[in-house]
Amino acid sequence: MSVLVGKLAPRFTAQAVINGEEIVEDFSLEQYLGNKHVLFFFYPKDFTFVCPTELHAFQEKLAEFEARNVAVVACSTDTEQSHWGWLQVPKAHGGIQGITYPIVADTTKTISLNYGVLFGEYDYNEDDELTTTGPMIAYRGLFLIDKDGIVRHQLVNDLPLGRNVEEALRMIDALQYFEENGEVCPANWKKGEDAMKESHEGVASYLSAH
Repeated sequence: MSVLVGKLAPRFTAQAVINGEEIVEDFSLEQYLGNKHVLFFFYPKDFTFVCPTELHAFQEKLAEFEARNVAVVACSTDTEQSHWGWLQVPKAHGGIQGITYPIVADTTKTISLNYGVLFGEYDYNEDDELTTTGPMIAYRGLFLIDKDGIVRHQLVNDLPLGRNVEEALRMIDALQYFEENGEVCPANWKKGEDAMKESHEGVASYLSAH
């Protein structure tokens, strides 16, 4: 696994489904540089069980992300045709119909590899044949990328463990509060609560108040 925090988010151009129906050939996160924060998350596979709960959970909170000027983008190693087909299936039947944010098709698995979330590796056996050591799908990786393209937060869950969308929003609030006010956010901080100045005086003030 790679730690990308503090580094430029790996760039890519790939096929994606946007607006729940349109397949585009050259989707890239670079379109958001200088304008929006990006919440970029990976999920393992289309037509599964935990994955649609996550995709719908992000959709249900999409207005809150947009109010914070954050673009939500999903990605898996399935094809763009698979994404499109799953988008046609109603939620009641296990589909993701109604999802409107972009879903990237990492069919070459290079995006997952570059972000350090690919479950499995290529290798050669004793007969010099190319093999893999895992299913070659993405773990549940999540990356918060700022307007300069720098990764500021990352989270990687194993396949059975769904993520908390409220926590993703909290991390966005913390990052944006720091960017706007220059104050750091302590454990369990929530929007509207006191933060801390990056100094000994700020720490002492915070501790005396709490």
